[in-house]
Amino acid sequence: MPFTALHPEAGRLDATLSDLGCDIDWTQVHKVRPRVELSCPECGWGVHAKHSPSGVRFFCHDPGRPPSCELSNESWEHHMLKLELAGAIREAGWYAELEVPAEDGSWRADVMASSPDGAQRMAWEAQLSPITVEDIRARTAHYRAERITVCWVSPHKKAPQWIGAVPAVRVRAPEVKGPWVVDDGVAGFDFRAGGWAVREEELQHFVRWVLHGYLSPCRSLPRYRKVTRVVEDRYWIFRRDLWWTSRQSSRAQTEHEQMRQRQEKGKEAAEARKKQKEAEAERRRKALEEEDRLRRAAEAAARRKVQEEEHRVLMERLLQQRAEDVARRAREQAEQEEKDRKAVETARAWWIRVSQKQRDELFAAVAERAWSEEQLRVEIPEKPGMAAHFAYGVPVYSRDRYHSLYGIVRPCPELVSLSPQLSSHRVLVRNAQEMREFDGTLASRITHYDLPEHEQLSMY
Repeated sequence: MPFTALHPEAGRLDATLSDLGCDIDWTQVHKVRPRVELSCPECGWGVHAKHSPSGVRFFCHDPGRPPSCELSNESWEHHMLKLELAGAIREAGWYAELEVPAEDGSWRADVMASSPDGAQRMAWEAQLSPITVEDIRARTAHYRAERITVCWVSPHKKAPQWIGAVPAVRVRAPEVKGPWVVDDGVAGFDFRAGGWAVREEELQHFVRWVLHGYLSPCRSLPRYRKVTRVVEDRYWIFRRDLWWTSRQSSRAQTEHEQMRQRQEKGKEAAEARKKQKEAEAERRRKALEEEDRLRRAAEAAARRKVQEEEHRVLMERLLQQRAEDVARRAREQAEQEEKDRKAVETARAWWIRVSQKQRDELFAAVAERAWSEEQLRVEIPEKPGMAAHFAYGVPVYSRDRYHSLYGIVRPCPELVSLSPQLSSHRVLVRNAQEMREFDGTLASRITHYDLPEHEQLSMY
């Protein structure tokens, strides 16, 4: 159902124009006899003038038309949208032509708008059939190559994927009466909110603003492509890369982006300063820690040095004391050895005063008195040995079961002072003369046997 047809004499007819664009009245082609031979500009098939019950004029294909003709396959909604676009263009003071093909056949505009001076052309495409983003971009590039701007218009309730990829809007038809409304694709930049806000505008106003340059396509910067919108109490979030908007909104987006960049740079600079301060503080902290570590290491080294010196001095003192102790013990040992030697010499001199016979006589007297007075049997050693700790006297023991010490025979009087244990034992001497040689010491412990003095013999 095209709105245009080819007249054999007048050329291209446009049913939306009062004079059909060729100073021809509608009655000259509608239901006239003989019939005017009109043809479809798309497929070349015969068409005839017709109008709908509501008075919309159009051209209808004759029976047997080619099924591939795009103009005949367009829906009624498509045709109504083209009529609405054409009407809005003409209201804006521009010339509107429907179904205008390219000279090489590479495109056909649903509605071609031309400025009054003919210097500008803009194609308005009512896109109802599905199309990929790649294809619609390619068709837009064809228009751009011939210096023709374009706006793609979708009447679908759901926004197609290509809105935002090319200059486009979505429109909403009135339910009964009223204007067509652009409800997607037009936006204004809210500087305070920092984002795009969708604007609903009447299609007629939108077309006029676009043709007069008040609105133009504006690329949405990456940070502003996410848009929020409330539709029928539902909260929607979607993305748009391209909007129809005013120069003011375009500048506002640029200025806001510049402000954001300045803020981010300022924030980055502040963060860098903060990090620099933190790094400087960390360096100072590490420097202080290093100074403290070096100080503590120096103090520890000094303490170690003092401790080592004290240890050295102590070791020297210990070594000196040890040497002194060794020397002292050596002296004491030498002195003791000298004392022992002298004691032995004194003891020998003491014992050499009595002969062997006198010794035997004394031991026999000891044994005899022990038995006669105390009923103790005393062991007389075959080889009497002098005991140094008993002043070099000879100890004799009883033969009882305890084998107890009975007494000390003839200790040396001069060595009594070196044997304090003598004070708790019985001392046995030959006679009173020997007892007197003890000068009263051990007087209560001395027993003498009143043996006579004989010639003194050597002990060995």
